[in-house]
Amino acid sequence: MRLLVDGEWRAVEVEPERPLLWVLRDALGLTGTKYGCGIGLCGACTVLVGDEAVRSCALPVSAVGDRPVTTVAGLARDGEPSVVQQAWIDLEVPQCGYCQPGQVLAATALLRRNPAPTDADIDRAMTNLCRCGTYGRIRAAIHLAARRIADGARP
Repeated sequence: MRLLVDGEWRAVEVEPERPLLWVLRDALGLTGTKYGCGIGLCGACTVLVGDEAVRSCALPVSAVGDRPVTTVAGLARDGEPSVVQQAWIDLEVPQCGYCQPGQVLAATALLRRNPAPTDADIDRAMTNLCRCGTYGRIRAAIHLAARRIADGARP
């Protein structure tokens, strides 16, 4: 099977029902995508499939089809962080950091859908769990990224 991951076509020999998370981590060595709960609830494993934030631990690799997969490693362009990644850096969002790749990808999907989200929009979209409780900084970073997008930055 071939997958378009972070802008590069990759061949993998895996069972079609294998969760995308394990294909990314084990078959492709992309360990930025984290294992959390294993049942699609916590969001640590969130990646983009197309522009949709998905829980990769609960998605069989065969369900990806020809849609592009983006991991946290694939957001940067020419060595420059994406607008969301830069907002995370500027506001020092992470505490332990374990959930943050999934948080960044969920925020990216939100801002691609809605470049000017309200607090209520953020609360509805950001269902990933953070054991350190950085939700206030996550919300602030999303608003900062939204302002930068309004000023012309790429989401």
